[in-house]
Amino acid sequence: MFRDFFSDPVLYLSFGILSLTVLLGVFYTWYFISHVVNAKGENTENTENMKGTDK
Repeated sequence: MFRDFFSDPVLYLSFGILSLTVLLGVFYTWYFISHVVNAKGENTENTENMKGTDK
């Protein structure tokens, strides 16, 4: 029974697509978090520069 289960190409395709989805989710989570952390420093500099322009 397990021999047929592990030799099924649909199983490989399903696990391949599932692993690709998980990897893309991990990548975009890292990408979003890293850009938010890097944008915090830029945002404070921009707000300090904008204080003099509110007249």
